[in-house]
Amino acid sequence: MSALSVEIDPHAGFCGGVIRAISSAEGFLDAHPGGKLYSLGAIVHNEEELSRLGANGLETVNLDSLEKIAPGGGVPVLIRAHGEPPKTYERAAAKNYEVLDCTCPVVLKLQKDIRKAYLRLRPTGGQLIIFGRVGHAEVLGLLGQVDGDALVVESEAMLEEMLSEGKIRTGGPIEIFSQTTKSPDGYARLCERLRAAMADPLQLSVHDTICTQVARRHESLSSFARSHDVILFVTGKESSNGAVLSELCRSFNPRTYRISSPQSIEHGWFRPGDSVGVSGATSTPKWLLEQVAAFVSSLKI
Repeated sequence: MSALSVEIDPHAGFCGGVIRAISSAEGFLDAHPGGKLYSLGAIVHNEEELSRLGANGLETVNLDSLEKIAPGGGVPVLIRAHGEPPKTYERAAAKNYEVLDCTCPVVLKLQKDIRKAYLRLRPTGGQLIIFGRVGHAEVLGLLGQVDGDALVVESEAMLEEMLSEGKIRTGGPIEIFSQTTKSPDGYARLCERLRAAMADPLQLSVHDTICTQVARRHESLSSFARSHDVILFVTGKESSNGAVLSELCRSFNPRTYRISSPQSIEHGWFRPGDSVGVSGATSTPKWLLEQVAAFVSSLKI
């Protein structure tokens, strides 16, 4: 029996937007010991980190439940990095909530650009398309910028379905944007297919809106996955970014296992002498990656 060699992906861990949101939440709670801060939706899609923050006073709610908790309003509310539609700000103002706006600057710029595109397209009868996960918080915030007047496409298969049903008007101008955490390769393939379907390809405007930090993760993760015998990809169950990146790892290394904590690890995954890489989503805290690495280091295979 021998110990496994373990390496933590140096590029894994929180993205800048999540770091900013969590730091803001921690700063507020430190300044208000024993108080509550209400987050509109999960501040990060990682159950372990949510549990840690919850113990310090961060409570995840939606607007409807918050209005029942504090019918008189006036409580502190955090808007997470994913952003919110304009109607959320209107409801918060009406209730006199103390808003801690932690929308990621990259998402804020995307919201602004989508509003501008919509104003350009509306007089021409053109269409706005968003490449993203249906129902995802960021996507809902983007749809809210244009009163829901945009198509959300999750995949190439969904694009083909919409094309065959005539939901996408390929005879006129179209502008397409991506959710900031989607796969750059997936976005490129989808845009290529859409361009091929256009009556005039020049009428398709493709906007590069994937976060550069996320794009760089895609580039570095492929080599990290190939350089180890086993990959443990640590992510929350609800993380869209985690789902995309763990599948990317698996495409380069079939011995990739998606886990949420050290308790998810199975001894049967390893062989003597294996090199194990530990990586995670942009919503996975460093401390959790370190816990996983320490657990694997303690194993004797």
